[in-house]
Amino acid sequence: MRPVHSFLRRSPLACALAAAFSLPALPTLAQETANADMPALTVGRVIIVGHATGPLATRNVMTSVDMVREDQIAQQAISHNWQLFGQVPGVMLTQFGQGTTSGKFSMRGFNGEGEINAVKLLLDGIPSNSNDGNMPYIDLAPLLDIGSVEVVRGTNDPRYGMHNIAGNANIVTKSGGNYSNARLGAGSKNTRDAQAALGREAGGWSQNYALTWQETDGYRDHAQADKKGFSGKWFYSPDQGNSRYGLVLRHHEASADEAGYLTSAEAQRKPSMSPAHNAYDHDQRRMTQVALQAETTLANRLFWTAQAYQNRLDDSRYVTFSANVSQQERIVSERHTGASTNLTWRAGKTALGDLTLVGGLDSERQDNRSERYNTVRQARSAQTRNQQFDLNTSGGFAQAVLKPSSDLTVTPAWRVDKVSGQYTNLLNGRVYDVNDYGWISQPKISAVYKLAPGYSAYGNWGRSFQVGVGTAAYKVNQSQDLAPSINQGWETGVKLRPLDWVEGRIAVWQQNASNETRRKLNDPANDAENIGATRRRGLDVQFNLQPTPEWGAWIGAALQRSRIMHADAAAIATVGNEIDHVPRVLYNLGTDYRPSDMLRFSATVSGQSSYYLERSNKTGKYGSYALLNLSATWCVQQNFDVELQLRNATNRYSEYVWHDGVQALHAPGNPRSVHLMVTAHF
Repeated sequence: MRPVHSFLRRSPLACALAAAFSLPALPTLAQETANADMPALTVGRVIIVGHATGPLATRNVMTSVDMVREDQIAQQAISHNWQLFGQVPGVMLTQFGQGTTSGKFSMRGFNGEGEINAVKLLLDGIPSNSNDGNMPYIDLAPLLDIGSVEVVRGTNDPRYGMHNIAGNANIVTKSGGNYSNARLGAGSKNTRDAQAALGREAGGWSQNYALTWQETDGYRDHAQADKKGFSGKWFYSPDQGNSRYGLVLRHHEASADEAGYLTSAEAQRKPSMSPAHNAYDHDQRRMTQVALQAETTLANRLFWTAQAYQNRLDDSRYVTFSANVSQQERIVSERHTGASTNLTWRAGKTALGDLTLVGGLDSERQDNRSERYNTVRQARSAQTRNQQFDLNTSGGFAQAVLKPSSDLTVTPAWRVDKVSGQYTNLLNGRVYDVNDYGWISQPKISAVYKLAPGYSAYGNWGRSFQVGVGTAAYKVNQSQDLAPSINQGWETGVKLRPLDWVEGRIAVWQQNASNETRRKLNDPANDAENIGATRRRGLDVQFNLQPTPEWGAWIGAALQRSRIMHADAAAIATVGNEIDHVPRVLYNLGTDYRPSDMLRFSATVSGQSSYYLERSNKTGKYGSYALLNLSATWCVQQNFDVELQLRNATNRYSEYVWHDGVQALHAPGNPRSVHLMVTAHF
């Protein structure tokens, strides 16, 4: 592997090196540096050169790929891992602010409401969505254990099926190395946290451990929360890195009160308040992930990876959405067991050009239980849901990476998926089969062409799919099988490096859905409704700049529009309207300044425009914001850092808003807050 050049300045002193790069790289076989012609970008950093070995990496997907590196992750003063994605251009954050239901991220014109969960989440490549596509497992990875975050946007990545509608995101944790890190933090509203990470590697064995704990009173009344988690990875490499076999174990527990939603008048009068009807709202969540992973070099040019995993989710939530509705008890219990395997053959020079072939198979079996009760102060009065449903998926893909010349790379791919399962309504004993969607075919093709040194053009086209979640996947209200909704998308763009200190990417994209459906979020039957045919399109612009060794900056903006092109007969008046909770503009920018080897200052701004609350587009637009975060880091000595962060420095008001059919309900965002963190490297 040839060396990687960092776009951000690395201090020559040991102090700065310890602060930013004291932890090891990613696993050897999974590691692959991006070619300069590929459209991948690292936020605030440019990867220039590399030589590919082993299985194909995320960096080689020919679409908009973004990566957040370790030193931009570990320094964050956040409560939940989904907040890390606010650093990625074109990614939208939806901030519910309700206990463990705190928020989520989405992209490519899909909202984060939970109606359509269009992002495949992975932890070290382990599928980590709940049945409905939501992302509770995202907090399984302790912050100090995260090595990088990889985001792939678009429809042309064939590696994943279910929930890979608009793209995927992989949180990669550390593996191997020898390090010991600890961090203590304190902040506004009595926020306290402690984290520790340990890595040991010797004689072919590697061990990685991480612990996290956090408590906070929360900005709003009745918003106390605490959480704790553990992660462990044990791997053995018997042949000097050509093979790795290991176990991954993660566990997370969280307990939180819910402040509830406010009316417009309440939010204007006192945004920190919690209504009286939310006094007994609370959530308790437990999650566990276990995985066995293997990767090996079978021959000189043949590489194999495989994994088997189980995800377990148990969640018990009491929630009251407004004063005129009953409190609900919501119980979720899910067990997902899966396996996958990939084979990569780097054939090398052929008559067609340099060729790599990749193929993979995967399967997942889900055992899900969902119960709901009407309650009064957490005392049950009536049961409204008692459902057990199995959902099983099987899929596979084949992909070729062909370089007929040194300037051109073409990647055709094909993926197919199959869904099976059965749903039992335990309230009445009725059993329903899953819709027979058949083998869901998803052809894809991508290409990148080097126009000149520092300039490359790329394009891709592909299909992904959506099927019903919850009971909508089964033949409950119809005798005929439903067809899947096919998302057909394309992207074209250019990656450019006009100067040694400037690199960027500009892309236009579009995605059409044939017959989109969305979950009914508060439906006792756990059903869905049709939206109709939809179209999402946008323009993404990203640039990284390093004009001097001391100063660097980055900027990203996404202009997007999501519209209903052909509506379901029950909502024909929505034709031409915008899809709810999708702002037309997303943006973020940031800068780092290092006046000396001991000091570093950073500033970031993130924001979005307003959005409609529902498909009629008649209840007003809300949700715009622009927030400034500031930080200063002092490297006291070689292994000791002190960092001060000021979040929402200008104390701007922000909020999440939704409409319950009668009124707009508001969840005010955090005001200005101060956080002090002390980090030690041993």
